[in-house]
Amino acid sequence: MRFMMLLKADRITESGALPSHQDLEVMGKYNEELVKAGVLLDAAGLQPSSKGATVTFQNGKPLVTDGPFAETQELLAGYWVIQVKSKEEAIEWARRAPFDRLPSDGRIAEIELRQMFELTDFPEVPPAVAELEASFNADRTRPK
Repeated sequence: MRFMMLLKADRITESGALPSHQDLEVMGKYNEELVKAGVLLDAAGLQPSSKGATVTFQNGKPLVTDGPFAETQELLAGYWVIQVKSKEEAIEWARRAPFDRLPSDGRIAEIELRQMFELTDFPEVPPAVAELEASFNADRTRPK
């Protein structure tokens, strides 16, 4: 099963401040553990919301709002996509995130875990959708 580990934004990540060399090294070691365990599918840090936008749909019509966005507790600073055997294993990987070795400056790091849907979760999948999903999966697992 796949899970997203969603790292919540805070005032520091929203300020656009880049991580230090030491911060990158610490997170790099954690990501390397995920890779060596064979569970990491994807990961990335996200630019602050000031460089983004939201697209909302009112009565089916898109409305674009440029960032920044006021409510940082609802924003994301980064993510990992992991493939694990259980929710408990996903929780264990989130617990191992190295926030104890990164400067906190009074902030509280928060990771939200969300299980991703698999095609098999849906009872009636059109053949074209199944083919497209198989193509995506093949691209994800093909060596670069």
